[in-house]
Amino acid sequence: MSYQRTLITSALPYANGPVHIGHLAGVYVPADIYARYLRMKGEQVLFVGGSDEHGVPVTIRARKEGITTQQVVDRYHTLIDQSFREFGISFDIYSRTTSKIHHQFAADYFRRLYDTGKFIEQTTEQFYDPETGEFLTDRNIRGECPHCHSAGAYGDQCEKCGRTLSPDELINPYNAVNGNPLTKKATKHWYLPLDQYQSWLEDWILNGHKEWRQNVYGQCKSWLDGGLKPRAVTRDLDWGIPVPVEGAEGKVLYVWFDAPIGYISNTKELCEREPDKYGNWETWWKDPSTRLIHFIGKDNIVFHCIVFPSMLKADGTYILPDNVPANEFLNLEGDKISTSRNWAVWLNEYLQDFPGKQDVLRYVLTANAPETKDNDFTWADFQARNNNELVAIYGNFINRALILTGKYFQNHVPEAGSLTEYDRQTISDIQRSIEELQRLLDVFRFRDAQKEAMNIARIGNKYLADMEPWKLAKTDMSRTATVLNLSLQIAANLEIAFRPFLPFSSAKLRNMLQMDELGWLSLGNMSLLEAGHELGKAELLFEKIEDEVIRGQLDRLARIREENEQQQKAEEAKQWKPSEVKAATDIDTFDKVDIRVATVLNCQRVKKSERLLEFRLDDGMGGRTILSGIAQSYPDPTVLIGKQVLFIANFPPRKMMGKESQGMILSAVDADGQLVVTTVSREVRNGSQVG
Repeated sequence: MSYQRTLITSALPYANGPVHIGHLAGVYVPADIYARYLRMKGEQVLFVGGSDEHGVPVTIRARKEGITTQQVVDRYHTLIDQSFREFGISFDIYSRTTSKIHHQFAADYFRRLYDTGKFIEQTTEQFYDPETGEFLTDRNIRGECPHCHSAGAYGDQCEKCGRTLSPDELINPYNAVNGNPLTKKATKHWYLPLDQYQSWLEDWILNGHKEWRQNVYGQCKSWLDGGLKPRAVTRDLDWGIPVPVEGAEGKVLYVWFDAPIGYISNTKELCEREPDKYGNWETWWKDPSTRLIHFIGKDNIVFHCIVFPSMLKADGTYILPDNVPANEFLNLEGDKISTSRNWAVWLNEYLQDFPGKQDVLRYVLTANAPETKDNDFTWADFQARNNNELVAIYGNFINRALILTGKYFQNHVPEAGSLTEYDRQTISDIQRSIEELQRLLDVFRFRDAQKEAMNIARIGNKYLADMEPWKLAKTDMSRTATVLNLSLQIAANLEIAFRPFLPFSSAKLRNMLQMDELGWLSLGNMSLLEAGHELGKAELLFEKIEDEVIRGQLDRLARIREENEQQQKAEEAKQWKPSEVKAATDIDTFDKVDIRVATVLNCQRVKKSERLLEFRLDDGMGGRTILSGIAQSYPDPTVLIGKQVLFIANFPPRKMMGKESQGMILSAVDADGQLVVTTVSREVRNGSQVG
């Protein structure tokens, strides 16, 4: 189908903290690249974003900081908006879900579906804090993870093992805010019956959108294969959009229902503010000649491919998404990015440490874009890509082309003579890269597209190195002029090719070349700069990043990691409870167990075993060897050498991994599940009995 316009949306970030590199890599840089690319092609584009200011994360932040929820969203909406502007995310509008127009639009949308019988009512039992008199959201419930048994797992996810959870799965759930134990209480809510849309979704997605990314298509198929169930569109909360139905006091629209409607209300806000430029909002959302593209992370696939389309279908007047190029997650130094654990590179802090280097981060994040699988951001890779690619290839080519032109032709574009076969081959190679670059952009493969843009710079660099115009100038100025003319034309093409990816450096390069801001159709033209055109002052396009700067970032992360480990231990200790006392026994039974003291002479891992340690003990009786399954609690078993430990002396010998174990080392289970060997408070004779 031929489309007249493209509507681009990007997931609404929660206004409960700053945005970080994971947000940028997963959603906003890809969306911005695509929006800039289409605009450069002269297409009609609307790029919509905004802050998600309802839901649990913002209320948790407000309680944590002791301020109102409105103060939280006001602060972080402003900070997020500023960060996006500073990184060149070219929204046509960046609004918010606390705006009056959104509240009214979302309430009207709910009421329209309610009045036409699109919802069902259900009464269910949900977690309730009897002391505070409130129902708890998933994120406000914590407890022990049923999988890894980490304390303090959330009701929707365990951040230690990464498993998705429901509050009912948690062991000993409690109120995350005050630690109160929870009960269940009945409450009535309205649900969108997704099961009624199952057949339609299967046909629309599985048959109609096989071109979607494999991760998107696969996740949708998994949900559909599992059978869809009704999903609540309301919650018992005091923060959000009130449910516009009589008898729904104290209930608000569920954030998953309210947030995507923000795409529509933000479009309406923009069009009503600038109708001459953007037209009617309904053209963007209801005209079949509009193409709708959602840029999101993988945690939002279900909402944008199954839930939101069902909401749009329920209304019946809206277009549906044509593509949803969702990315996987970006990790940081091998660990999952986490807002609650401060394990992130925040955009506002990045600009303090790397002023003027927005494009460096945009480049590295695109080069590592998690398009098909989770990827990892490391500071070592950041430095290497800057120094070895942006500086040594792209920046080096631009600098040499301009410096040599200034030296030999007084900063004016020289006139080209006849082209050699090698000149024509170089141009042909560049044309092939340009064709591939455009093909990749059209199918949302931005990581590979950026590689093709850099390949043009590689070709230019090789051309200059092979031609050696600094040597040609000694004997053949005409040939020197041709080589530098072609090099400058390549530089002008690089400005266009890199502009969707690196808008700031492209603007800087345009200034150096003193060229107009040309459109995408000019890409591939090797006569962009006329002979005699005066160039601007040559500057370094990128700067080398030194080792000490990177060490500073790694040191900061090391401190955060240590703080998180201490906090996790404190949380586990707070929630730890002793195990139940075993069945009653008597002194005669106890007397049969011979517990004694021994000094550890040596301790080492048992080869080919992940859990066994081999103890060599001085037991005061000639010595013995005991094997103990505590290796995972002691990564360095040598720390036990010289300690006096307690062991059971009268267990019969037992063969393990081809070795004989002559007893049992006594260990205690700590709050974090680690095994700790028992010792004595002061030195006693080896072989002393415990009783």
